[in-house]
Amino acid sequence: MGRDVWDDLIGQPRAVEVLRTQAREGSVAHAYLFVGPAGTGKKKAAKALSCAIFCEDGCGGCPTCARVKRDTHPDIHVLQPEGTATYLVDQVRDLIHDVNLRPVEASHKVYLIEQADALNAESANAFLKTLEEPPDDVVFVLLARMVESVLPTIVSRCQVIRFRPMPPTAAAALLTERTGAGEDEARAALAAAGSVMPQALEFLRSQGRRAARDAVVGVLRELPSMDAHDVLVATRSLLSTVKVPLDELKASQAEELRERREFVGGSERAVADRHKREMTAREREGLAEILNVTDSWLRDCLAVASGAPDAVANRDGLDAMIALSTVPAGRFLSALAAIGESRRRISYNVSPQSAVEAMLLDIQEAFQCPQPWE
Repeated sequence: MGRDVWDDLIGQPRAVEVLRTQAREGSVAHAYLFVGPAGTGKKKAAKALSCAIFCEDGCGGCPTCARVKRDTHPDIHVLQPEGTATYLVDQVRDLIHDVNLRPVEASHKVYLIEQADALNAESANAFLKTLEEPPDDVVFVLLARMVESVLPTIVSRCQVIRFRPMPPTAAAALLTERTGAGEDEARAALAAAGSVMPQALEFLRSQGRRAARDAVVGVLRELPSMDAHDVLVATRSLLSTVKVPLDELKASQAEELRERREFVGGSERAVADRHKREMTAREREGLAEILNVTDSWLRDCLAVASGAPDAVANRDGLDAMIALSTVPAGRFLSALAAIGESRRRISYNVSPQSAVEAMLLDIQEAFQCPQPWE
């Protein structure tokens, strides 16, 4: 049996089975609510459903499916709140007006509504009638973390599809199966991605992100022997390495703009704004991966010190972890607290250089281990 668009959605067999069957049988609902933690593949599933609706074969690899995935297909519309943490009533009215227009080229239109829990009572009331009885050629897909955070009047008009996180062992095995990566590589990818499966998959496919992760591990290995100047230089190097994968995103965005000019035309402002948001988000992901790798490294050190080396995710640093196995557990907890403080500083717009440098110095102080290991 050949691959189809659903093969890219890993770790969600129940959701995939329901959606694939409905698409195959032509029984797609008029409105869905996809709920689950961040990173469980809700948006990717919405794109897969769109491909299955627009493309007769649901192949995931044809020009139609490629345009859906890139948000350049004229009949898929992605909405985000324009207000302060909420959808504006005028935004919903514009949506309702657009819903009543015919599709540009496909048989249907799909509206992907992110952060459905940001629909407050006023904006939801303006939307309810359209959500309950949309035109026959319209499908709504709403995304949220929890059913309980979405207004009951919205939930009652949607088919709820749940997306669940996977156990780490199963997630690593599935990554290995899908990418051909070794078990150690898969575990390291999950650690860098904060156990978010789609991000771990993207991580394994990006040479730049893998190189950035290796750079973080290299700094952590040498950290006990560094002085303050070394830490400053190492931090600059890390942040520079983390920016390298941004070039991959820039290339992808340039290709998307080319396709839009060729197939869609019109104003590029919305796409340019989204590209800017994507670039900002990717920069934040790069910082998050530095902290995620550091967090998993310290937990690995604690596991080794506790006599549980099999639990280590970053096995390429096992020798360095053994060298730290005599450090008291309390110091590891202090070092882990330094990561939390770094996340807090970054959330308050402290410069990444200052936040990461301070974190590394705090970890170094917690270890109090000035001698390098072999």
